[in-house]
Amino acid sequence: MADNLRYPLAATTWDEAELEAVQAVLRSGQFTMGETVREFESAFARFVGSRYAVMVNSGSSANLLMIAALVHRNTRPLARGDEIIVPAVSWPTTYAPAYQYGLRLKFVDIDAATLNFDLAALQAAISPRTRAVFAVNLLGNPNDFAAIGRLLAGRGIDLVEDNCESLGATFEGRQAGTFGVMGSFSFYFSHHMSTMEGGMVVTDDEEHYHFLLALRAHGWTRNLPAVNRVCGTKSDDAFEESFRFVVPGYNLRPTEINAAIGLRQLAKLPEFLRVRRGNARRFRSRFADHPSVAIQAELGESSWFGFALLLRPGGALARSELAARLQAAGVECRPIVAGNFAKNPVMKWFDHEIAGDLPNASWIDSSGLFAGNHHFDLTKQIDALAGLVGEAFAARL
Repeated sequence: MADNLRYPLAATTWDEAELEAVQAVLRSGQFTMGETVREFESAFARFVGSRYAVMVNSGSSANLLMIAALVHRNTRPLARGDEIIVPAVSWPTTYAPAYQYGLRLKFVDIDAATLNFDLAALQAAISPRTRAVFAVNLLGNPNDFAAIGRLLAGRGIDLVEDNCESLGATFEGRQAGTFGVMGSFSFYFSHHMSTMEGGMVVTDDEEHYHFLLALRAHGWTRNLPAVNRVCGTKSDDAFEESFRFVVPGYNLRPTEINAAIGLRQLAKLPEFLRVRRGNARRFRSRFADHPSVAIQAELGESSWFGFALLLRPGGALARSELAARLQAAGVECRPIVAGNFAKNPVMKWFDHEIAGDLPNASWIDSSGLFAGNHHFDLTKQIDALAGLVGEAFAARL
């Protein structure tokens, strides 16, 4: 592939606006979490349509904070041994927080087309022990939340969302990440918008919001309102209240620099999403009904984090060979998230079970890879990708 057609997995979304935002914070002398973080939280909550947003230092920390809030809340807290259902394809930090709080992970297969929950497998996995379902919106694609809502209705099961790869995706006109009691987002370099490192939790529930605030910063009361759902009422004496700890918390706070960048990125996000969806139309036009590879089926309106390619069963070409050909030609690619996570040695540490078989997760694990999507036009890159895939399979005939 020619140098001007090099196809990276990720690229910077910054320009002079972000650099100036960093400089403005440095000139201010206020670097740690403050008013800029609060401004970004408010702007982000408006964008996704949530009542509250709590910024943290990464999307992984956002997942940890959500599980911690479910465990420490006063109303129906989760307890050690409670069951949480998770998809078998995701990133480690979807699973690790549940392990760290002693929850029992139940792994469920994914749908071969959407790459999200297999709804029949999810339904079969729900048991009297199930207290939560952790939905992961994979590669920009929202889950079928109408169907999941019907499965969970009236059962006292909390839905939480890992939306770290799917900022801007919508289902039935509503932003992904807002269907559960809480939802997480990531602003890592390769994601839809970047604050260097950073993440967010959104919720409409005041109790969850107050626990998120306390747990984010040491478990103290300092960031809580005077009357709150964690400790009730704070002292009027700010000195006495300054080092009062009420829950076992962390330091997951972002910086003012992260938030200042986030404000600039959020203003650009609608255009980023428009271009990503245009690239997706091109990708789908080149790979729809492809004889040798399948692609992800869109649910709702995906925000197209990346472009999945799945070798159809029975083909003569191994994934390793296709990946090597693509990378040699300048197309960066990776496995689809962590593949079938249940195959990893780390599973020995988890209290877990596997609900039935995981054929689709195993297929993804052995036969899937993805290429990147970007905030700039990829017509040449996608056309080159289609040509390279065609050449790879033709060479095997």
